[in-house]
Amino acid sequence: MKAVLCKEYGPPERLVVEELPSLEAGPGQVVVSVRACGVNFPDTLIIEGKYQFKPPPPFSPGGEIAGTVKAVGPGVTTVKPGDRVVALTMFGGYAEEVVVGEANLVPMPEGLDFVAAASALTAYGTTFYALEERAQLKAGETLLVLGAAGGVGLAAIELGKLLGARVIAAASTPDKLQACRQQGADLTIDYGREELKQRVKDLTNGIGVDVVYDPVGGALSEAALRATAWNGRLLVIGFASGEIPRLPLNLTLLKSASIVGVFWGAFLMREPERARAMHVQLLTWVRDGRLRPHIHARYPLAEAAKALREVLERRVQGKVALTVE
Repeated sequence: MKAVLCKEYGPPERLVVEELPSLEAGPGQVVVSVRACGVNFPDTLIIEGKYQFKPPPPFSPGGEIAGTVKAVGPGVTTVKPGDRVVALTMFGGYAEEVVVGEANLVPMPEGLDFVAAASALTAYGTTFYALEERAQLKAGETLLVLGAAGGVGLAAIELGKLLGARVIAAASTPDKLQACRQQGADLTIDYGREELKQRVKDLTNGIGVDVVYDPVGGALSEAALRATAWNGRLLVIGFASGEIPRLPLNLTLLKSASIVGVFWGAFLMREPERARAMHVQLLTWVRDGRLRPHIHARYPLAEAAKALREVLERRVQGKVALTVE
């Protein structure tokens, strides 16, 4: 089987494609023939050794796959060869085959295509956990989404609307904001040209927003925190800007506001049953058209480095997927 390998930590251009022996399933394991793999920002970190989890090289990046069961190991009872499945693997997905623990598989609903399925769990899963569990977003509240044209940003717009919120999307260019409006944003802010805090105040009649969804970090985090309402919540999703902000905590005191961490990967490991139920719900919403992953581009496995470079340089609106014929 072919696999994209990270043999030493570094930029996407150091990845290589090699032919490897086919995989075998051990007890409780399943070999999945990968048909599509989502490309996510954490993939750019894991190949540089900058992510919270650091697999030793050589390894394949890619933690979000959809495909068919090729073989099952001893003791596996819930799936059989030929079944369509989705799985989160942390790494290993940029390959024609991947070994997954039986408990980590989610059945793929009929009528859902592989690329959509492989583009759903990471962005929507992170966001569903953030909005539902961590922020406890309520219908009628106002949600501000930073970096709103990225994969998790567009997911936050959609899920915010699905949960009944009024959504303000903030991004850096007019074309990105157009994508946000197409995904359902009620209002938009171009923080490449507008001052974020003041524009939020203008759009909320001086009240501010109830929840901030922040995958960007940097200077935008403090501006967004200053634009929260009483009892506001700032969700710390990640730091796509490359800068971890140092926030003045007196702002939380003055507003009775909260800074809320969102470590979705740890949630998956600590509460797998709850996470699985969320995944089933999300895939059902995607199948039914209530959520629509925005696929920016599809690349063959051999062009994984190009796909990662697109994500790294923030040229992607929505999601990028690798496909395996």
